[in-house]
Amino acid sequence: MENICLIGVDVGTSATKTVAFDTCGKVLAEYSVEYPLYQPHNGWAEQEPDDWANAAIIGLSEVIKALDGKNVAGIGVSGQMHGLVMLDEEMKPIRRSIIWCDQRTVKECEEITEKVGKERLFEITCSPALTGFTASKLMWVKNNEPEVYAKCKHMLLPKDYVRYCLTGTLYMDYSDASGTQLLDIKNRCWSKEICDALDIDMSILPTLCDSCADCGNITVETAKKIGLTEVCPVAAGAGDNASAAVGCGVVEDGDAFATIGTSGVVFALTDKIKLDPKGRIHTFCSAVPGQWHVMGVTQAAGLSLKWIKDNLCVDISENAKKRGESSYVVIDKIAADIPIGSNGVMYLPYLMGERTPHLDPYARGAFIGLGGANTRNDMLRATMEGVSFSLKACLEIFAQIGVEPNKTVLCGGGAKSSLWRNMLTDVFDTETCTSSSTESCALGAAILAGVASGVYKTVKEGCVKSVFENDVLSPNSERTAAYKKYYSIYKKVYPALKEINIELVNL
Repeated sequence: MENICLIGVDVGTSATKTVAFDTCGKVLAEYSVEYPLYQPHNGWAEQEPDDWANAAIIGLSEVIKALDGKNVAGIGVSGQMHGLVMLDEEMKPIRRSIIWCDQRTVKECEEITEKVGKERLFEITCSPALTGFTASKLMWVKNNEPEVYAKCKHMLLPKDYVRYCLTGTLYMDYSDASGTQLLDIKNRCWSKEICDALDIDMSILPTLCDSCADCGNITVETAKKIGLTEVCPVAAGAGDNASAAVGCGVVEDGDAFATIGTSGVVFALTDKIKLDPKGRIHTFCSAVPGQWHVMGVTQAAGLSLKWIKDNLCVDISENAKKRGESSYVVIDKIAADIPIGSNGVMYLPYLMGERTPHLDPYARGAFIGLGGANTRNDMLRATMEGVSFSLKACLEIFAQIGVEPNKTVLCGGGAKSSLWRNMLTDVFDTETCTSSSTESCALGAAILAGVASGVYKTVKEGCVKSVFENDVLSPNSERTAAYKKYYSIYKKVYPALKEINIELVNL
C-alpha cells in the first residue's frame, strides 16, 4: 500500500483541481488549471466542456509527473452539478454548457410544472422545478435552439464529460443525476413519466450507477498522454457536494458539513428520505450507496466576496500581490477589526438569484443600512455575515424536517478563514470543525476511486483511513446572542425587497 496512490479530479466553476493522495489521505501532488466563465446576459452562465477536459488532462499530466513512480490505483472525478453537456452522434459538444448558476429558465420551469404537475414532480424528484437544474436547461435549448437540440444524442453533466474523455464510457452517478430533475430519487432510476411528459428521448440519458462504481479503465491513448505506464480504473465519482461530504467524513446518518466555495452549501446525510414540503431544500441520493442527503444552497457565497474584491478592492489586491500575500487574507484581517453587525450595514448574497430558502431567480444582492460614516471595511464584514446568515437559514429548514446535526464540518475556501470559521460557529450556534484535508471534493473523489479499485472495501472504510478532524470550535454565547439580533433583522429584508427586485429585473 505504501507505493499506491489515488487521484481525485475536481471540476470546479473557476478551475479544475487534480490532487493525488496516499491511502491515508495525505496530499502527494496537486495542480490547478483555470478557465473562463461566459455571461453573455445578466443571469446567464456558460462554460466550454473541452476547457474542463483539457484542464483535467493537463492536471493529471502534471500530478503524475510529480509522483516519482508511485502506482496510481484509481482515479475519481467530482464536479459542479447541474451543468448541461450536449453531445452529437460523434460525441462532440454541440454548444457551451449552461452551468449550475444560470437563471434563464424561468419559463421552462413553469412549463415543466404544468406538464408534469407540481405535486407529482415533487413526489418523483423531491424538488420543485428549479432554474438551476438540468431539465429546465435542456427544455430551454429545445425551445430556443431547436436546431441544436435536434443534434443531441447524449446528455451528460460536467464531471461525466470529463470521465468520458478519460475512459470513452458514458455513466452518471445517482448523486449527480439527482440534480437533473429527471431522476426518480426514491427508486434511483430515470423517470420515464417525466421524460414522456417533457418529450425527452430517454436514449440520450447515460447509464446510472453508484458513485463508487468502476466505470472502466482510462484508455491506453489517454494513459500515455498523461504519463501512466499502466491503465487504471476510473470511478463514477459524485457531484461536488456529495463528493465533498465523503472527503469530510460525512458518511453516516446525521453527519453534516457546510462549505463556502463559489456557492455555499449546508449538507446533512440521512438513512431515510427527508423532505421539505415547500421545496426549499434538496433531497438527493448520496455518494454513499443506499443513503440520501438533504442540502441547502446559497448561490453566491464565496462569489459574493470575490465580487466585492474584484469590484471594490482593486487596490487591496494589487498591494497584496506586491507583498506576495493573498488578497483574501488581507480582507480577512480588515473584516476582523469590524464589530459584529458591521456598524449597521447588512448584505443579501443574492447575486445569482437564490435557491435556499427563497427559490427565487429574481432575488438580487443588496447592501442596506449604509450611512455617511460607513466604510468599505464595513461592507467587507457585512458580506461575510450575510453569507453566514444565508447558510443559517438553510439549517433552520433542516431543523423543521427533523435533521439537527450536533457538529458541522466546515470546508471549502471559506474554511481557510479563521474569522469565517468562528463566525459560522457562533451564527450556527453549534460545534464545528474542519477536516484534515482542505481538498475535500478531490479527496472524496479519490476515496470513491479507492473503493472502485478495491483499495478500500467501503466508502466508510476509506474515510476512517483518510479523514480526520481539526480545529474544533464551540460557539461563544455572547457573540451568538449578538448575531441573533442581526439575524432577526436579516430575515425581514428579503420579503421587503422581493417585489422591487421583480420590477427591476423586468424593466
